Amino acid sequence: MKYLIDTHTFIWFNEGNTQLSKVARQLIENPNNEIYISIASLWEISIKVALKKLEIAGSYESVLDDVTNAHIKILPIEFNHTVGVNKLPLVHKDPFDRMIVSQALYEQLDLLSGDDNLDPYFNQTGFSRIW
Repeated sequence: MKYLIDTHTFIWFNEGNTQLSKVARQLIENPNNEIYISIASLWEISIKVALKKLEIAGSYESVLDDVTNAHIKILPIEFNHTVGVNKLPLVHKDPFDRMIVSQALYEQLDLLSGDDNLDPYFNQTGFSRIW
């Protein structure tokens, strides 16, 4: 199976945080699954670390090693992803989350996220937010 992970999901996975659900951890750790992280998540981490709104283990520069070591693939932002954002209802106003949802839907990926405010975006799509 293929999954896209939300920003907080990656951080909690990477740092061994107990807030990460057991289901999400098992799916990420399963070598038969393809796990993706949006470049939007990496951008969000970069901004929040620079603004000192987020502390992570190690430097921001080490995040790429963390992604690589966890066998997570980086999903770039493509034009069609921005089209999807443009069409999403304003259920959730965070631009990073909206991009991540758009990418999940366009790329036909379930989303590993603890944010249940994203659920309405997945209604009647055949894809879901898993936690």
